[in-house]
Amino acid sequence: MTGSDTPSATPPPFRLAYVPGVTPTKWVRVWHERLPDTPLELVQVPPAEAGRLLADGGAEAGLVRLPVDRDVLSAIPLYTETTVVVIPKDHAATAAEEVTLPDLADEIVLHPLDDVLDWETLPGRPAIERPATTADAIELVAAGVGVLLVPQSLARLHHRKDLTYRPVLEAPESRVALSWPQEEPTPDLVEEFIGIVRGRTVNSTRGRAATPPQPSAKEKAKAKAKRAGAAAGSGHKPATGGKQPGTGRRAAAPKGGRAGQSGGKRGKPRGR
Repeated sequence: MTGSDTPSATPPPFRLAYVPGVTPTKWVRVWHERLPDTPLELVQVPPAEAGRLLADGGAEAGLVRLPVDRDVLSAIPLYTETTVVVIPKDHAATAAEEVTLPDLADEIVLHPLDDVLDWETLPGRPAIERPATTADAIELVAAGVGVLLVPQSLARLHHRKDLTYRPVLEAPESRVALSWPQEEPTPDLVEEFIGIVRGRTVNSTRGRAATPPQPSAKEKAKAKAKRAGAAAGSGHKPATGGKQPGTGRRAAAPKGGRAGQSGGKRGKPRGR
């Protein structure tokens, strides 16, 4: 088998971790458009384990919830999520468009072990036990045991027909960020994904090498004609026969007289 017949090896995949609630679809689509020969592998990870996964090299980058260990990981904050309260559809709070924390004072507020909100003081009344996961807490809300405060994306992720949610004013909020292990310089593929997330174009100077703009057919024809004219002019004598260069017309005589004569009317000399 010759060297040209050897099949090209598929490059290793770019592994992108993401936590529940985060939807990387639009960025993955752009990745496939720009780097079709480099596979992208999605790795779902619990929020509490995302930082360790990145630090251990389990993924090249991750869409995670802040905070992260800034001594080990770099991070670019992307957006902040609205916090909502998940409630049964027949709950009294459904009458309002928004809920305040004092509105929940008499409610049993579930606090799962994988909660991603940074509470100083949890509102409402605590449950006897903490659910192991957000999914378990959702089941308890559906059973009428209590209510649950989560980022809006998690409420959508765990959507049920018998539950709904309302925004909660002045509640802690979750921030989503793109994070990757601190390295100098930043790996090229990580830089590529940073550019995609930040909305850089394919020709951005911080992304891949820009593709030089190609001239249009009209510009090519114009340049060709210019080169042909320059080549022809270098081998010709100046035009003769009284023609003006570049106009194709004979030199015009001054108005009212012959060429080379001063102006004035022709006629017999006047008598004294």
